[in-house]
Amino acid sequence: MKVTNLDERIHVLDGSSNVMTVVKDIALSGLQEEAFYVLDIGDIVNKHQIWKEKLPRVQPYYAVKCNDSLIVLEVLASLGIGFDCASKTEINKVLSVGVDSSKIIFANPAKPASHIRHAAAVGVDTMTVDNESELHKIKKLHPAAKVVIRIRCDAEVAQCQLGMKFGCDPIYEAPNLLRIARMLDLDVIGVSFHVGSGCQDPPVFHRAIRHAKILFDLAIDLGFKPYLLDIGGGYPGNKGTSIDKIADVVNKAIDEYFDTDAVHIIAEPGRFYVASAFTLATSIHSKRSVRGDENCPNVTTHNMYYINDGVYGSFNCLLYDHQHVTPLPLKDGCGKMIPSSIWGPTCDGLDQVVDNILLHEMELGDWIIFEDMGAYTLPVASPFNGFPVPKVHVVADESIWLLLKDALPLTEDHFVIGNTPANLRLGLDIGGTDIDPWSNPAIQLSQAEMLTDSPNDSPTFIYDYVEIEPLN
Repeated sequence: MKVTNLDERIHVLDGSSNVMTVVKDIALSGLQEEAFYVLDIGDIVNKHQIWKEKLPRVQPYYAVKCNDSLIVLEVLASLGIGFDCASKTEINKVLSVGVDSSKIIFANPAKPASHIRHAAAVGVDTMTVDNESELHKIKKLHPAAKVVIRIRCDAEVAQCQLGMKFGCDPIYEAPNLLRIARMLDLDVIGVSFHVGSGCQDPPVFHRAIRHAKILFDLAIDLGFKPYLLDIGGGYPGNKGTSIDKIADVVNKAIDEYFDTDAVHIIAEPGRFYVASAFTLATSIHSKRSVRGDENCPNVTTHNMYYINDGVYGSFNCLLYDHQHVTPLPLKDGCGKMIPSSIWGPTCDGLDQVVDNILLHEMELGDWIIFEDMGAYTLPVASPFNGFPVPKVHVVADESIWLLLKDALPLTEDHFVIGNTPANLRLGLDIGGTDIDPWSNPAIQLSQAEMLTDSPNDSPTFIYDYVEIEPLN
């Protein structure tokens, strides 16, 4: 887990608490200065229930690259989910929580040789292929591998297109790969595809499943015994989204083309499971007010807020995952709305979180909340310019605790009863003894203390308005 050196225990909340009350307790405690997450593992469990109801024939294999937090992997493993890994490091991380190698698919179609050798050594046999050279590589390094041919079938609308990099043409290239695999005496067990991350074109799944059926029939004609269909990822996971339309298309296509228990069907959901489970809290550490109207020189025309996380941290999702984020001020505002922008803490001009939005006036020390921050955020975050990756506080309600406390790899030792602010702010690790070094009871974040002299008359912050040119 890249958040801290020690993984925090899961705090079991009482009936009067939820994610937002926890966010407020931590943010307004006076002890917290850095940005932080609150992870609700109950949200992940709920997503799994939805998946089982909507796609009963499809076994999920979680895409580790989406969010490789150890607690996320442990919760998913406790639910019996499989895992889609792209490297030997991801394989090792999944194996470390007790997952059997048979529940891992090495779903990177272009694998370094050392990673294939490692997969063979630890018993990860199922892996995807979309080109001839990969078949020859596998023949040499892992001849007992169970090969899955990955075809290309792109959604017309998707958050991240993947077909430009991976997937062979199902009509012209895939049949040739099947014939080469037959000559190499490799075991082709099925077909996979990925329509694109964040798919907004449900009918594409029908087209892809139809292509897979044609290739299954050809594989059988060539002497293979295919039994695995991998329908990839692309399932939305933000609050307010639904997989209902995709599920309807997938279920009908499965019934039409694979109406047999002899074919095992899996998928590679990522953001579906974790996007809405993570809520990020950031605070304003600096502010720049633009007064650009020469007729009203004292009127603010634009506010620039600088927060303690940015595109080199959690908001890398803006660059790499084409996400759109919505800032939610923790305190209710009043008065007129002012055009505003939100910026990250680094010295790079690229570090902009929100370009232009109407917000009530906010001040130093105020907190801004961002929901749906669990997908493709933490795994890519870096401490560029010396700013830390936000810490994660993990919570669950009592019903989730009762469900998971004895579901290996989770145990009762992973949980701590009590959601008091002091307990959460301590940042207890799994052992329950170590305190995070950043915790500093002396830190005070109120604007009044920021802007007034300390007892020794030494100013903590210098805060002044300056006249600048209009913001372009």
